[in-house]
Amino acid sequence: MAHRVPTGAGRRARYLSRAASGSRDLGGLQVECAVGSGVRAGVAGRDDKLTAIYRVRVDLDGATPPIWRRLDLRADLPLDVVHLVVQAAFEWENRHLYRFATGGGPFDDGSQRYLCDEDIAEGEDQGAPASQTPLNAALHRPGDRLAYVYDYGDFWELTFTLEQVTTALDDSPAAAVIDGQRAAPPEDSRGFVDTPSPDTVFEVDEINDALRSPLFVALTVGVDSRLVALLSRLPNGLGSISVARLGSAPTTVGDADLRANLAPVRWFLNRAADGGIPLTSAGYLKPADVTAASETVPEMADWIGKNNREVNCLPLLAFRQSLQTMGLLRKYKGSLVLTKAGAAAQRDPVVLLQHLASRLVPSDPHTFECHATLLFLAQAGGSEDSWVRIGEIAEALTDLGWRTADGRGVETYEIARLAVGGVLRNICNRPRKFAEHNWVSPAAAALARAALRPKRPRR
Repeated sequence: MAHRVPTGAGRRARYLSRAASGSRDLGGLQVECAVGSGVRAGVAGRDDKLTAIYRVRVDLDGATPPIWRRLDLRADLPLDVVHLVVQAAFEWENRHLYRFATGGGPFDDGSQRYLCDEDIAEGEDQGAPASQTPLNAALHRPGDRLAYVYDYGDFWELTFTLEQVTTALDDSPAAAVIDGQRAAPPEDSRGFVDTPSPDTVFEVDEINDALRSPLFVALTVGVDSRLVALLSRLPNGLGSISVARLGSAPTTVGDADLRANLAPVRWFLNRAADGGIPLTSAGYLKPADVTAASETVPEMADWIGKNNREVNCLPLLAFRQSLQTMGLLRKYKGSLVLTKAGAAAQRDPVVLLQHLASRLVPSDPHTFECHATLLFLAQAGGSEDSWVRIGEIAEALTDLGWRTADGRGVETYEIARLAVGGVLRNICNRPRKFAEHNWVSPAAAALARAALRPKRPRR
């Protein structure tokens, strides 16, 4: 099992961090992004034709003369993305916690608070997640105000004022700086709003370049922010994956294709629905079920040997265990039975696909499994040729600071054993050959993209 080599401050590691390259970054967003290509600035992947653009003025409270920025923001941007826009616009470094509020200050008892993920993870429940709240849930009409605080130590307080609402054009960027005055105080300057910063220049064009970078555009179309955070820390990106493809290619397949590609999963769910799947005393499938399942699981088509003992059928064993990891099956009194989610998925292939998409990424964002899974999904969903290059994933994880127990870089076998691989390799409508071990079907690629584009509520 790989472990993490410490690489800096804990909170800093939770955010979009500076890439180890010579390019300048604003708020953790690279100006010169080496990941992907062909992403046009703006609204790729947006499915609403009449999205509003909010023109807002953002003032740093207490600054004399005023320090402010005027921004154009797509009204459906979630507040965690709006936070990153502010970080870029004020040229801060996204090192600290933040929150928003309406009806009062961000820490006032009577206000409606919108919390960063870290506050929620630490147990605070007096507020809604910023990541699940679109801007137009907090601001509605010109004159409305939104409070924002960044860095609970320095306590930078800013006020958003909605000035104008217009309809987005086809080429409207998701976020842009229109104008403003004065450079902001530097990061970690103790909250003094008039701290001199003679070497810092407020450059509108340079900030807008950052807001048009492929990684930032990926955020605006809903690509998982955890993946974007990892990619921003890789100086050479993740091989040839297309960030544009992750954000715009389909996340669904037709009904007939869906049923055909999910047949291996549904075999287990249907079998478990029929009174459960009995296990041996050692916890393996019984020979008759091993034989039957081997005829359905694509990876077993090229497996050598007599397919009647699960302990000797490693692809089948890994696939079955991955379905337990996904929360579809559980052990109960010597059998595999459906979970509540598994029962719902067994009745409806669309529900099954949605459940898999919601469970493929491990919940703890700081683990090796989470980082490796995110990069695996990026390869599966973003590769033009449908091949997952596990060597590139292992190299990227090593660059991110992960090491084996004896200090070596991440090995490819650590990637090959991931639960996500066991699932995606067997979302397939035909038998597979061993030489295709790292290929994924179009349906599996769509599932990978669905897992990386979690649905956000729209207003």
